[in-house]
Amino acid sequence: MRVEQTDIADVFVLHPQVFGDHRGFFLESWNANTFKEVTGVESAFVQDNHSRSSKGVLRGLHYQIQQPQGKLVRVTQGRVFDVAVDLRRSSPTFGEWVGVELNGEEHQQLWVPPGCAHGFVVLSEVADFQYKTTDYYAPEYERCLRWDDPSISIRWPDSVVPKLSDKDQQGEIFANCETYP
Repeated sequence: MRVEQTDIADVFVLHPQVFGDHRGFFLESWNANTFKEVTGVESAFVQDNHSRSSKGVLRGLHYQIQQPQGKLVRVTQGRVFDVAVDLRRSSPTFGEWVGVELNGEEHQQLWVPPGCAHGFVVLSEVADFQYKTTDYYAPEYERCLRWDDPSISIRWPDSVVPKLSDKDQQGEIFANCETYP
């Protein structure tokens, strides 16, 4: 597995080794020892999630203020633009964002550590998005950073018109968001 450091500390793009031939492919999508070896992060996952969304659906930017979740995310079908925003006040990249395209052909994954907001927009007609979390979903602690906050200035792809849930339309601007130490 090859690891690529992003501009935010502890946010990594992981490129698994894929073995393919005329029959299809095989890859190891999760191995705790390999993950720790290439990232230095020791993590126990407690929940797996799977969503399917159509083109233009924007989910996020979500985080839990208590029971923060680390997320290992991947796309198994389609393409998304995936974003992490650093909400850790002690981090030198506090308030900054990174974005990466994930797709079902390249099989890359993104590690989003606890303390970051996370979201994505679907670029293909349909996308299956799967992710592991380091803590359980706790709706009472869930928060949403506004996807188009001008102080963060995420450069979402111009090719899609975002379709948002009611909850995501009500996201807080960065200045009003609860953050982490």
